[in-house]
Amino acid sequence: MANEEDDPIIQEIDVFLARSLLEKLYLFQYPIRPASMTYDDVTHLSAKIKPKQQKVELEMAIDTLNPNYCRSKGEQIALNVDGTCTDETSTYSSKLMDKQTFCSSQAASNVSRYAAAVYKKGELHLTPLHGILQLRPSFTYLDKADAKHREREAANEGGDSSQDEAEDDVKQITVRFSRPETEQARQRRVQSYEFLQKRQAEEHWVHLHYYGLKDSRSEHERQYLFSQGHGLAENTELIKSPSEYLMMLMPPSVEEENDKPMAPSNVLSMAQLRTLPLADQIKILMKNVKVMPFANLMSLLGSGTDPTAVLRCVQQVALLVQGNWVVKSDVLYPKDTSSPHSGVPAEVLCRGRDFVMWKFTQDRWVVRKEVAAVTKLCPEDVKDFLEHMSVARINKGWEFMLPYDEDFVKKHPDIVQRQQMLWMGIQAKLEKVYNLLKEHLTPKKQEAQSAHPLLVSGEQRVNMAKAKVKQNYGQLEKEFQKQKAEMKSNDTSAKTDVANLRLKEEPVSVEEPMDTSAHEGLNNGLVNGLHPAQGSTDPVNGHLPGGCIDRVAQELKAFVSSTFKKQFVLTLSELKRLFNLHLASLPPGHTLFSGISDKMLQDMVLDTGCKQILVPFPPQTAASPDELKVYALWEAGDTYDQHRQVLLEIFSKNYRVRRNVIQNQLSQECGEDLNKQEVDRVLK
Repeated sequence: MANEEDDPIIQEIDVFLARSLLEKLYLFQYPIRPASMTYDDVTHLSAKIKPKQQKVELEMAIDTLNPNYCRSKGEQIALNVDGTCTDETSTYSSKLMDKQTFCSSQAASNVSRYAAAVYKKGELHLTPLHGILQLRPSFTYLDKADAKHREREAANEGGDSSQDEAEDDVKQITVRFSRPETEQARQRRVQSYEFLQKRQAEEHWVHLHYYGLKDSRSEHERQYLFSQGHGLAENTELIKSPSEYLMMLMPPSVEEENDKPMAPSNVLSMAQLRTLPLADQIKILMKNVKVMPFANLMSLLGSGTDPTAVLRCVQQVALLVQGNWVVKSDVLYPKDTSSPHSGVPAEVLCRGRDFVMWKFTQDRWVVRKEVAAVTKLCPEDVKDFLEHMSVARINKGWEFMLPYDEDFVKKHPDIVQRQQMLWMGIQAKLEKVYNLLKEHLTPKKQEAQSAHPLLVSGEQRVNMAKAKVKQNYGQLEKEFQKQKAEMKSNDTSAKTDVANLRLKEEPVSVEEPMDTSAHEGLNNGLVNGLHPAQGSTDPVNGHLPGGCIDRVAQELKAFVSSTFKKQFVLTLSELKRLFNLHLASLPPGHTLFSGISDKMLQDMVLDTGCKQILVPFPPQTAASPDELKVYALWEAGDTYDQHRQVLLEIFSKNYRVRRNVIQNQLSQECGEDLNKQEVDRVLK
């Protein structure tokens, strides 16, 4: 109420609806012209219209006497269009560009809310508009100039020799019969741009007469903009409440179904998407995303969507790969289409992409060269297939882009089983088409079929070691009794040696013994690996007898040698882990249970022909000190000793090196060119 008091009504105007020009009144929007020149001054030479298309062409005269008109340019344009001769078909009969054509285009598809208003004597008369057309200059005369130029060139080339017709040989003509047109092909043809242009060209022009603003006929027609009768019987539309009248005058915007695309290609808002049927929504989403977990699909479809209905629809447009949904090949490559790279038909592309999808059901990794060798498709097509569902990894191949969706597999075992049956059928077809070998049918790594590697805890390893010890206990006990007898026979000489023997003592604060607490359960109550009753071999001031020390050194050296011959390069942390596993497999009372320090282990590594590689790791690394100590076997006695030494020297200068640098350095130092397989063998 306060707002109404601040804005009082100062005048009431009667509104009338004029019907005389209903569905006949158009609004023309002309280009901007100089302020000194109005359209009243322009002479309209001709006008024509195509009513169905609401297309208008107006031909207007140009004032060639205006000082702003460039006469030389107008003559040049007329000469280019018509040439030197003038006849009835000439565009510019005066040999001067003295007219211009304007062609219309629709400014708005829905003009039902627009009207032309005329105010007269306190009355407002409204006439609904049938169309709003924008007029723009037409440059078809340039096309005529190009056509004339081509005709003159053809005439000059054709008139050079009079023997051309005589020299024409009989040419073979190939007769082709068109196939019956299918319904899908007919719909595509009807919706094509070429067909629409042809339909528009078939409509005939209706020629119009132009009447100026001050012409008597214009004055007469202008009277139809006023309502012819002011009686209530003729204006029943205005006997409405204010809200109803406003709704009629400004109806809500309702998009016509014809304006909505049936299947948008790449740009579609979520609001528009949710107006489509559920099957179309899923098809559009899968066609654009290509690979999607079921949980993500449900989140895009909005709350309240039935998961059962989604599962029913998604199986029509996608296949299950590693628990995720991948769009079907025939959705991406419809029938009667071809590859944009090679022109291969859609049927061949679908087979090739199905092979890639099937490979990902067997393994998380796919090699591009293998796919190209089997499918015989061009590299660009194969790359498109792989980019749809995987990510390239350097020196590894293409990895499936999403992790294994274990939750979906557990919740929907019936869907998984049905999809497995579909893949069995696809595999049978691929075997027939590509003649697949066994190496293509079986995955390279069985563990790759499972998304989760098998993990064994430390307690399980100890239990496995205990079981192994119990199995070999009888044989090991005999060997122990034999060692005990030998130790008693050498007891006297061992005691005399102990007096003269001095071992390097290691401060406990600097080097502590290795942690073997995980294996205490294997000692069965042993002290340093020996039974308590064997007092003859007890340590003397923390040191072992001489014979026992030799055996410890021999056993430790054998372990280090065999380990580095298998691994070649190890960190101290990994070496200690392998040594603990080795201790867990030894029988009770073994000499290695006497306690091996880190320094003893490192000294033995250096004594067996290994060297420490000072790899310059970055200072911000989170690795432990034991992980930063790297040891490598320097000489293994094989043909790759020299290559291995060069490689270790490279890594002593940089912790990360490119492959091509390594290959070039090996070739320079060793004086021979190594192929890829040999370089791989050295790197491994």
